[in-house]
Amino acid sequence: MDEKGFDYINMIPFIDVMLVLLTIVLTTSTFAVTGIIPVDLPRVTGRHETATVAHVVTIDKEGAVFFQGRPVNMRELKTAIGTVPRQTPILIKADKDIHLHGFIEVLDLVKTEGFKKVSVQTEWVGK
Repeated sequence: MDEKGFDYINMIPFIDVMLVLLTIVLTTSTFAVTGIIPVDLPRVTGRHETATVAHVVTIDKEGAVFFQGRPVNMRELKTAIGTVPRQTPILIKADKDIHLHGFIEVLDLVKTEGFKKVSVQTEWVGK
């Protein structure tokens, strides 16, 4: 009995699987990017470079502070960032409608702890 070889490879099942995986990746990346804490970022017209961020401090509309998505007060924030290496970038995401004093308190705490790479996230609206 002679075995018949393959004349072609059926790519349709492979393409179907890849499209499903692409859909899953795009859906989950959208949730990862938007985050779980609703923050209406300030808008800017200039483009700025984006950096790889290891730790995020978020201030929501009510002025509540979160470190890595976990609610903290200022003392807990100081303890939490006290264990982070000083060369680690810190990103501050603050709602545009918060009082300036709450933002300055967080920024001052991060800077006095010795962090040099501190960024503020904004939303680019373009021209």
